[in-house]
Amino acid sequence: MQFYYGEQMPLRVLDEAEFWKQQEEEHTVVIREAFKNLEEKYVNALKEWEQALSKTHQKVVSYVETVNRSQYVYAELKNHVIQLVTFCLEESMQFIELCRQIKTHSSVVKNNPIAKTILDHIIRESEYFIGIARTILYNNPDR
Repeated sequence: MQFYYGEQMPLRVLDEAEFWKQQEEEHTVVIREAFKNLEEKYVNALKEWEQALSKTHQKVVSYVETVNRSQYVYAELKNHVIQLVTFCLEESMQFIELCRQIKTHSSVVKNNPIAKTILDHIIRESEYFIGIARTILYNNPDR
């Protein structure tokens, strides 16, 4: 990610969060569809995650719209964006944990190399977002 966005940096961060929250939401469906006999507890957990990630995605979209409409990004709005990105980062870490639990404990997945590869790919994508979010959060002088 490039760091030449200046006052538009909150919008750039939100664009990343919007994209990756949507990806994670879609990944809950991919996992359920790819592993047809997945244990019910994981199916239910993934459905709950789909709803939670959808809610976060919608919140990010609303902030994108707010920042787009603002002539200037005030400190209070910037702080709200940073808080939302922090939440998104933590949510992604928890989603990764669920994916790792499925990979390790699901009888459908643990002896299936293709299933493990799919989960590893999903985990890497969420880790990529975490890296972006951390870069933004730790390079934020207001924090």
